[in-house]
Amino acid sequence: MTASTLFQAAGLERGAPRPLADRLRPEKLADVVGQEHLLGPDGALTRMLRTNSLGSLVFWGPPGTGKTTVARLLARETDLQFEQISAVFSGVGDLKRCFETARARHETGKGTLLFVDEIHRFNRAQQDSFLPVMEDGTVTLVGATTENPSFELNAALLSRSLVLVFQPLDEEALAQLLDRAEEVEGKPLPLDADARAMLIGMADRDGRALLTLAEEVWRAAGPDEVFDPATLQKVVQRRAPLYDKSQDGHYNLISALHKSVRGSDPDAALYYLARMLDAGEQPLYIGRRLVRMAMEDIGLADPRALTVALAAKDAYDYLGSPEGELALAEATVYLATAPKSNAVYTAFKDATRVAKERGSLTPPKIILNAPTKLMKGEGYGSGYRYDHDEPDAFSGQDYFPEELGRQSFYDPPERGFEREVRKRLDYWAKLRKERGE
Repeated sequence: MTASTLFQAAGLERGAPRPLADRLRPEKLADVVGQEHLLGPDGALTRMLRTNSLGSLVFWGPPGTGKTTVARLLARETDLQFEQISAVFSGVGDLKRCFETARARHETGKGTLLFVDEIHRFNRAQQDSFLPVMEDGTVTLVGATTENPSFELNAALLSRSLVLVFQPLDEEALAQLLDRAEEVEGKPLPLDADARAMLIGMADRDGRALLTLAEEVWRAAGPDEVFDPATLQKVVQRRAPLYDKSQDGHYNLISALHKSVRGSDPDAALYYLARMLDAGEQPLYIGRRLVRMAMEDIGLADPRALTVALAAKDAYDYLGSPEGELALAEATVYLATAPKSNAVYTAFKDATRVAKERGSLTPPKIILNAPTKLMKGEGYGSGYRYDHDEPDAFSGQDYFPEELGRQSFYDPPERGFEREVRKRLDYWAKLRKERGE
């Protein structure tokens, strides 16, 4: 973007008081930063424009990554009329009027790019209303969402659209935005190098947020004043972490915590635990998830893990915040450093599958009680050997239904306590073979 274009975009000719983020809105796709996988020489959108094959799209990504700007510029590049609505403020009547306008335009040979912000907020019936105008070419739909389209959008709508992922802006892209902001303002940001790096970190990879913070810095700085990190922290209050407890931020961080524990990385696990607590996640929800991790990923490799996780949940419930958070941290570290096994988890899934497939089979009569003479006459309980009366307290009988045959679900690894369990199973298998069962 040239300096003249920047100043024109800034509205200086009219003296309009526009926010910095709006003044810096790119005038062409090449000026969009941070989305090279879409707009670079081999990017998905670049290829579409090159072949003139733009179809309906869904832009999925966090705020401040350029979704609205790219949609507007796509309309310009493809000579389509740009129309924008927001699912937050629009209803059925607004959609009908928008479709009627697009149809009238379509009859004159002019196309419409309909940009729908927060498209996931439309209900299923409203989402379905887009299908006819997409199919007959009345509109080229570009929907923007911060939520996972797989969960939030109708399958029919998704099947007619290409989902493109917008990435959070990295430090290099954010630094470029600050350079452009300084060019537009005609003066440098009053920050030393460390404070500049801190400001970029405060933006949480959100370009719009970065420019808003930069404006606050310029407003707060006195003549010839340069902020260091400590002063910047006082002037610009830290932004709340980007985290919606009911949406993707919630699921992404709990997934990261779970996988860090499973991967035996206590440092990464503590980091994600701290992020969730800092963002206001319900600590007892985290406690329940730790209990799940103890069962799924540690199991009998360390039977104490479940006890520790349950105790941490109870300790938080008793102490509250912030004292109880330490119990969650201790449990997190214990689980991350414990030996891992999913043998019981896998065995239970396999047993459940077989039970569903062959669940109508009758157990062998030797292990069925015979409370009546008729049942005794039918052989119920006949031949049963009481294990405590057998050598080694082990009879070695086959307890599976005869039609099913003996099954093997549980395969403990040579780790942690399950090393001892493996020895026992091997010993019993040896006895079973010796006794001909």
